[in-house]
Amino acid sequence: MRLKKTWLGFLFALLAFVMLAACSSSDTGGEQEKPNEETPKAPTEVKEEQEVVKIGLLTSLTGALEAYGAQTVKGFELGLEYATGGTMEVAGKKIEFIIEDTETQADVAVQKATRLLEDHKVDFIVGSSSSGDTLAVLPLMEEYKKIMVVEPAVADSITGANWNKYIFRTGRSSSQDAVAGAAAIAKEGVKIATLAQDFAFGIDGVAAFKKAAEDLGATIIHEEFADPAGVDFSSNIQRIINAQPDYLFVIWAGANNPWGQLEDMRIQDRGIKISTGAPDIAALRTMQDVVGMEGFTVYHHSLPNNEVNDWLVNEHQKRHNGEMPDLFTPGGFAAAMAIVAALEKTNGDVDTETLITAMEGMTFDTPKGPMTFRPEDHQALQTMYAITLEMTDEFDYPVPVLKRELSPEETAPVIQNSR
Repeated sequence: MRLKKTWLGFLFALLAFVMLAACSSSDTGGEQEKPNEETPKAPTEVKEEQEVVKIGLLTSLTGALEAYGAQTVKGFELGLEYATGGTMEVAGKKIEFIIEDTETQADVAVQKATRLLEDHKVDFIVGSSSSGDTLAVLPLMEEYKKIMVVEPAVADSITGANWNKYIFRTGRSSSQDAVAGAAAIAKEGVKIATLAQDFAFGIDGVAAFKKAAEDLGATIIHEEFADPAGVDFSSNIQRIINAQPDYLFVIWAGANNPWGQLEDMRIQDRGIKISTGAPDIAALRTMQDVVGMEGFTVYHHSLPNNEVNDWLVNEHQKRHNGEMPDLFTPGGFAAAMAIVAALEKTNGDVDTETLITAMEGMTFDTPKGPMTFRPEDHQALQTMYAITLEMTDEFDYPVPVLKRELSPEETAPVIQNSR
């Protein structure tokens, strides 16, 4: 009996071993049975995550220049859409952008730029509204070896004394403004006074205008600099009246402008003609008293005649409740177009040295027509507009009416860096 149980136990053990061996062979080797058609197949490959180009947009969303910042952001968003055909991709890479508010303060601009470079690892920075903000950030771009597309800050020193090879500017410079402004009023024997804010934008602007005007034979007989945060400019205006110029050339940015006080003090009744760069739409609405003024402008949506500007005007109205693109909208658009054009040239390569090589001398489309990054200082050469300020049936505010286009070659500024 004991022997029988022993043999039965042996047989059960042998059977268990054979079954275990049979199961093991289906997992580890040999030819597999064809799976049942109803059995789902495991995925054979994992799709790679799409590469991303990151852009940091550094601008004034608050502070004295917040209106300019808002215009730049709207233009930049539309520029990316236009340049990529609505895909928000270039060379197979997705484009992402992060907006940071400088609050129109240089120390805040440095903090925000550092965050973009350190935390977000951006490939480009675009900005800023203020020349002071921008000048404070320039050394960071050299430290981190990343490209900054400057828009719309205008101080000459950005592409002059403070320039480094990582800086490209789609915005116009003070000298380009100056050449355009001087072309409107300066000639042999004309006496001109200037009024500007006492900061980088105004100081550089006056220096550039003075050179351009004197090259045309005019004389700058008085320079007046006002508090950028001020609201009472009567003493500044009185000193200009006392100087008795033929023209007063005004260089100004921001909402706290002097136009009302210039009218209150009847400066034109004293034989002094006013000239300036025609500003954004909000400021144009305050300039009824200087209708007939000769001057220049960077942009008004009615002036350029090209397909890119037509698209911008139409799409901007659709996206923003019928609102027209304003003074700095095409600049944001141009910055986006420049970055996409550069990435197309490099086939998406974001290596900084490769991008610099691609961008130097590069021509790209904008709402103002073609712009070209001058190789020597990376300033974008661009069209400007000589205008008169007039009331027309088409608009309910004084608008710049074209006298003539000033070509990119005609308004090219003197090279001021030490490259």
